[in-house]
Amino acid sequence: MRPQRSRFLAGARLLLGSPPALFGALVLVGVVLLALFDDQIAPSGANEVDVQQRLQPPGAGHWFGTDDLGRDILSRVVLGARVSLQVGVVAVGFSLVCGVLVGLFAGFYGRWLDTALMRLMDVLFAFPAMLLAIAVIAVLGPGTTNAMIAIGITYTPVFARVTRAAVLGVKESVFVRASRSVGASDLRLLFRHVLPNALPPIIVQTSVSLAFAVLAEAALSFVGLGTQPPDPSWGRMLAEGRGYVDLAWWIAVFPGLAIVVLVLAFNLLGDGLRDVLDPQQRSALEAARARSGRRRRTPRRTS
Repeated sequence: MRPQRSRFLAGARLLLGSPPALFGALVLVGVVLLALFDDQIAPSGANEVDVQQRLQPPGAGHWFGTDDLGRDILSRVVLGARVSLQVGVVAVGFSLVCGVLVGLFAGFYGRWLDTALMRLMDVLFAFPAMLLAIAVIAVLGPGTTNAMIAIGITYTPVFARVTRAAVLGVKESVFVRASRSVGASDLRLLFRHVLPNALPPIIVQTSVSLAFAVLAEAALSFVGLGTQPPDPSWGRMLAEGRGYVDLAWWIAVFPGLAIVVLVLAFNLLGDGLRDVLDPQQRSALEAARARSGRRRRTPRRTS
């Protein structure tokens, strides 16, 4: 356990030593805290209407301004963080479980099972992501829960392909053959030996998919198929503010910035995880860090 623990700590130091990855991690921690304590942080309720304060620009009373109904934009952005994170995490969790199971069994057993499962994934993958999500919602109906299901179905083939590719590179390894030779069951081989060694690309894909899930939820809410009123949603706030871009730019700009920052944070963290989990990139990072450390320790020559 100690070598694994030391390797994990070394990877964490490399990850946190990357300014972009550190920025992404800090932003995500901040958004998670914002979503957990949104009721305490938000200055007012998401749907508290004050007609006398409608279309107020950003200022001391309303830091992000107010919308056409006098609702505080800052409060709606803060309270909308929970919706975006909830949809992203649940949808990606659903696609992660389904896709990983499909990829595991398809890659490990191969033959007809691989052909059948991957042709099914190819059918889903053939549709553009948003078109498939809209088709699913057209059957289930609009709403936050159905948006989670639609986005989860959309990204299941991605995880299936990534997992299958990783399993194909691991299942014929020496340690898997040794475990099979001593009578280990298929389930033990899959979940004790194959899956842990196939995790790095799956972890990176999870971070990237979270970013796309946030964008997908915002897009669905923008067209009225995602989160429904009165629940606040960044995508729906964009839709409500598009008619006031010339008169009150802040209605659409601040929720749009929230989406951009959250998606950027997921992507930066995903890039950092890729560099740490990929053996070649990790070796290059460790070598660069070692050279930097030697330069700092080497005293400068004085003339």
